[in-house]
Amino acid sequence: MNQDLARFAAQLRNLIADPQSDISPPQFSALALELFGLQFKHNPAYRKICEGRRVTPPTRSDWTQIPAVPAAVFKTLEMTSLAPAERTAVFHSSGTTEQKPGRHFHSTSSLAVYKASLWTWFQKNFLDGGGLRIPDCPLIVLTPPLAQVPHSSLVHMFEAVRQKMGAAETAFVGQLAADGSWTLDFAAVVDRLASGGPTRGAQPWLLLGTAFSLVHLLDYLADERLHFILPAGSRVMETGGYKNRSRSMPKAELHALITERLGVSRENIICEYGMSELSSQAYDTGSQARVFRFPPWARVQIISPETGREVGEGETGLIRILDLANVFSVAAIQTEDLGVLRGNGFELVGRASLAEPRGCSLMTA
Repeated sequence: MNQDLARFAAQLRNLIADPQSDISPPQFSALALELFGLQFKHNPAYRKICEGRRVTPPTRSDWTQIPAVPAAVFKTLEMTSLAPAERTAVFHSSGTTEQKPGRHFHSTSSLAVYKASLWTWFQKNFLDGGGLRIPDCPLIVLTPPLAQVPHSSLVHMFEAVRQKMGAAETAFVGQLAADGSWTLDFAAVVDRLASGGPTRGAQPWLLLGTAFSLVHLLDYLADERLHFILPAGSRVMETGGYKNRSRSMPKAELHALITERLGVSRENIICEYGMSELSSQAYDTGSQARVFRFPPWARVQIISPETGREVGEGETGLIRILDLANVFSVAAIQTEDLGVLRGNGFELVGRASLAEPRGCSLMTA
């Protein structure tokens, strides 16, 4: 393994592990430029793209000037500095079964950075301040288990959360259908929900799933005329999209139904934004506008598709992310998602009109 990248990965893990670490703008820019130099040197596919744009590390002076790679490039090129023998895992982008998935290769070292990043930001946004006692908090995960979908970055994330929490009770209640789509074992879900009633002193529950899985669950509960009231402080993560795998609905309506059928308050429904091409995730703040924010080791830009420049506050553009945790692939990723700039965060609007449908709700093995 390349020692320069391994050293950078170790340095970043130390920053992530430090609860006081804020990573100031100058420090972030310095780290991003250092990583750009390393990735230009050791990632042949990325270097070729940069050279085609006539961009080299000495010509860049700020992280915003680092060339971003379209997420779609991961479908056709091996955007990695890892030698084939070092690749112990690969995350596939989601999409329809007819689409060629993107591939994000990982090694033992890159997975260590990925897990440090996801756990630290998940804990801060999902667990801290909620009165949740680890490892007592039960988990319900609306996905198949990792053994069934080994290339899903989302399920890798949920499995890593399960391991870190050491949850006494965990249930992966999703199933993998013959066509590769994800379904739910409704009997198992109802059995779990029924055991989590609001008894005195009951520990809050965590329910993690995609938007489309939540719609299927809520529709089933409505058909069966079932309501549950999970213990006070219980939280729901909603992530991914619909993409023709279920009926779609406005976010406000989905969250209202979660409150109605599961007894989880609106402020305890937290949205997550992530991609298989990234190693960090963004969470919303629970505000009315549902503003997403990445951790200190990642930054977001909202880019005008017409001019290629950053838009102003309240304006819409394409979401571009520089994720320092992408040590062994490419840090700067240009997505096909539209967002509105909100301070140091963004409001998620949807997919660009010409983009292929995707979302963790469509993940196949």
